[in-house]
Amino acid sequence: MQTQTVTIFRTRKQTAPANPPGAARRWSVGEIAELLKLPFADLLYRAQQIHREHFDPNAVQLSTLLSVKSGGCSEDCGFCPQSAFHSAGVENQAMLRLETVVQAARAAQQEGAGRFCMGAAWREPSDAELASVAEMVRSVRDLGMETCVTLGMLREEHVAQLRAAGLDYYNHNLDTAPEFYGEIITTRDYQDRLDTLERVRRAGINICSGGIVGMGETLEQRAGLIAQLANLDPYPESVPINNLVKVEGTPLGDAPDLDPLDFVRTIAVARITMPGARVRLSAGRQQMSDTVQALCFLAGANSMFYGERLLTTGNPDVEHDRALLDKLGMYPFTEKT
Repeated sequence: MQTQTVTIFRTRKQTAPANPPGAARRWSVGEIAELLKLPFADLLYRAQQIHREHFDPNAVQLSTLLSVKSGGCSEDCGFCPQSAFHSAGVENQAMLRLETVVQAARAAQQEGAGRFCMGAAWREPSDAELASVAEMVRSVRDLGMETCVTLGMLREEHVAQLRAAGLDYYNHNLDTAPEFYGEIITTRDYQDRLDTLERVRRAGINICSGGIVGMGETLEQRAGLIAQLANLDPYPESVPINNLVKVEGTPLGDAPDLDPLDFVRTIAVARITMPGARVRLSAGRQQMSDTVQALCFLAGANSMFYGERLLTTGNPDVEHDRALLDKLGMYPFTEKT
């Protein structure tokens, strides 16, 4: 079997949290591509077996995402309606007040969410902006919720401030494979993302990092994304898999649809290669049928964004999600696990 070389990022083990189960396994792009090509039933069977070895198969972690500052981002990500380079109708929004964020977190907690994620449309935060977000982190943690933020690139001193505030997770997606990255983003390079993840890991903060599929990448490039994530040392504790949400006014607004079964395959391969991670259904769920989402859970997804919006794009409403989980006999892991 012919394999493809892939650049791997490693963190320093002495300052990183304990490796999740199976973190020592190394994967080539070729091996992952072969997984993606397995017969569908065989792939899901293997993924479900691995899933059951590490998690309650009927429990799902619920997260809610709030945009604390929207629009005007100086990055040119081809998928993002918040980029200042695109005309997608997203207005610039100043940072939300602390009281507004805490109120939203409290409401999410009452609806069953165990983790509250806060996102801001920045290339990287200023000192003052970072200080405001750190206060949000402290206040949300005081409610008894896990916290996650996504703020773009971080300097060492900003990572230290977030660590001192008690941040549980930092989200910084790799988005796609290194070989395809330049087709999607030109205002920063792949190493910028890896450097931020390394700083976060060294500080002892959990990593939430995944990517987006359906942006026109090949199967091999999709395999390259999974290889990058799976070979992080250790791999991320949370792995959000996003299905491209096509927004008019962005360069990818008319990208061809990804076959839903290919999305399910991506979930299954993420589960096989990162057995101890929370694999999260993220953007794109609003466009998925209940059947496709059920297949994703069967393939090993055990986390989902819960609430009516993901930053600036829609998400299934809470009542629909509750009905779906009830039909599947699933429940929030914080309640019964």
